Amino acid sequence: MIIDRQQVAAAELERRTGWAIKAQGACKGEICVPLPGSPVTTVDAGMLSERLGMALVPEPKHGLWALGPETLGGHALTTADAPELVLPDLEGRPLALSSLRGSKVMLLAWASY
Repeated sequence: MIIDRQQVAAAELERRTGWAIKAQGACKGEICVPLPGSPVTTVDAGMLSERLGMALVPEPKHGLWALGPETLGGHALTTADAPELVLPDLEGRPLALSSLRGSKVMLLAWASY
């Protein structure tokens, strides 16, 4: 996200990154990261960058900054939820990964190349 000021409007942040500013803090999906003074109408890009692990790269010549994407502590995933996956079982019937919710599941992927 390219910004031209350190204060980012909460609505613009949500529209451009998916992070909504709520009473709990900055929220995206099931994840909420506490922010001081939430909810607010504007967010400091430096503080946001620190809290969400987003890079904030200045371009002083033009007065611009590049913000994002989030890493949340060095990890690229913002959730551990697996997407819906349907594969045939040993008898060829469709088996949805979601039907195994609550059970431990190991997925093994293999490619011949």
